Amino acid sequence: MDTQRDGTKSLYESIGGAETVRRLVEAFYPNVQADPDIGPLFPEDITPVMEKQYLFLTQFFGGPPLYSEQYGHPMMRARHLPFPITPERADAWLRCMKRALEEIGLSPEWRDIVLERLKAPAYHFVNTP
Repeated sequence: MDTQRDGTKSLYESIGGAETVRRLVEAFYPNVQADPDIGPLFPEDITPVMEKQYLFLTQFFGGPPLYSEQYGHPMMRARHLPFPITPERADAWLRCMKRALEEIGLSPEWRDIVLERLKAPAYHFVNTP
């Protein structure tokens, strides 16, 4: 159980835990690969990227610290520096995530909460005008 210290459910628990995060990642990456703005940044074999995203989102949403257990501190900005990430690409990433959240049938309320939670990191990775 991944409740927060105050006894409330984590975002991870609230959206459905491991099953929902897995479905989200599996819906997200076909959208990414098809997107002309960000698809070219990703390798043809997207499977390892999907697994890392699953581990990271699990942890980021308040679930078990799977990413840190396997790879150490996420250091996501540093890990994304080799890729030219523009504000337009951050927008595209969020559009793909929104589409994936819709595809998996997450309620509009939870979609908004998840997207709001992801917005700051998406723009934090911007490293190219």
